[in-house]
Amino acid sequence: MATDRRAEVTWRGSLMEGSGTIRSTTSGALGEQAVSWPNRAEDAPSATSPEELIAAAHAACFSMALSAGLARAGSPPEELRTSATVTFQPGEGITRIALTVEGRVPGLDADAFAQAAETAKASCPVSKALAGVPEISLEARLAG
Repeated sequence: MATDRRAEVTWRGSLMEGSGTIRSTTSGALGEQAVSWPNRAEDAPSATSPEELIAAAHAACFSMALSAGLARAGSPPEELRTSATVTFQPGEGITRIALTVEGRVPGLDADAFAQAAETAKASCPVSKALAGVPEISLEARLAG
């Protein structure tokens, strides 16, 4: 069954001087969030940005895809810690996404974990939606 998710944003003013607010999302989990060009294009954000939200979505989707793949292969993870760093270059757009995952997966070796992570990166619906990004890298390692 297909599901729809929705977000509503109000923007006031021009790009450089204006600002916006994420007003609502389907789940209500985000609550209101401020957005503005300086928060998107500078290195000291005080509010969220589209790229930060993309990073959260990508890390969550990738973790779900990796968990599902590992479980299907008979090695469900105890824990996956995933981060996604989205690089935004004004005038160019999103130029890079760096995924990093550390997993605790009993009975799995590092090579099998790395292969499962590569498969998850390729099959994650958010990765597929972001296929136009010039570089999506992945670092995968087993914990301790």
